[in-house]
Amino acid sequence: MSLTDQLKKQLFLQAQHLVPQHQLSRVVGKVAASENPIVKNIAIQAFKSKYKIDMSIAQQKNALAYKSFNEFFTRGLQNGVREVDAALNSIVSPADGMISQLGDIVEGQVFQAKGQHFSVDQLIADPQLAAPFQNGQFATVYLSPKDYHRVHMPFAGTLTETLYVPGELFSVNQVTAENVPGLFARNERMVCLFDTEIGRMAVVLVGAMIVAGIETVATGKVKPTGRLELQQHHMTLNKGDELGRFYLGSTAVVLFEPNTMRWDEAFKAESMVKMGERMGVLL
Repeated sequence: MSLTDQLKKQLFLQAQHLVPQHQLSRVVGKVAASENPIVKNIAIQAFKSKYKIDMSIAQQKNALAYKSFNEFFTRGLQNGVREVDAALNSIVSPADGMISQLGDIVEGQVFQAKGQHFSVDQLIADPQLAAPFQNGQFATVYLSPKDYHRVHMPFAGTLTETLYVPGELFSVNQVTAENVPGLFARNERMVCLFDTEIGRMAVVLVGAMIVAGIETVATGKVKPTGRLELQQHHMTLNKGDELGRFYLGSTAVVLFEPNTMRWDEAFKAESMVKMGERMGVLL
């Protein structure tokens, strides 16, 4: 890495701590929710051009037909564009994106990046709810701005609890993953917990800087309160069913109990995945 690149990285990391994360995110959220034609059209056109969004697979191909930037960003896909692996023993990717990391949870620690780990207790923010996953399996899927931003079920289960966890809003990317300790366990997040035929499963939707919101099918759009909020549910969802959405995107972390499943050997850090693609199988 050149001296210039090193300087840029250090300035970026310093800015993560200096920028008013929540205030900035709220401002961006208001713009993203605006239905003013001028505001939303400028935002959509700029974003579509910068990230080369493929509208050919969207249900509504005309980007400017969406009522707001948020509606455009969380756009649905045409039927058949994403096939959910139908094998009864398969675990599928919850989203389009890149695998940040996956593998074993070792003595309660989840691997974040070289030299960085965080604990399951920290991620779920409730030791009792985190207990089943202490030596299980995890996968972290990063959704980039260009990706489809709905999160789906990796395996069938009954949603039993959601836990909103307030936190910081660091940007999520390779630089912050390698340099911000406990990144995914520090950012604001929504923990979704399930009973499945193989035991407990968790899908954690992690926010990030300028993520204007997280929504789940059980809670609706999350309203940040600054405090832990646990809700009980009894909602059965099939593999591939929509679980939630990011209004501007971030990361989904999937957890399973030990000795219940394994990840396919073809997948590793930085592998690209599509929602519904098989990532693992039951043991």
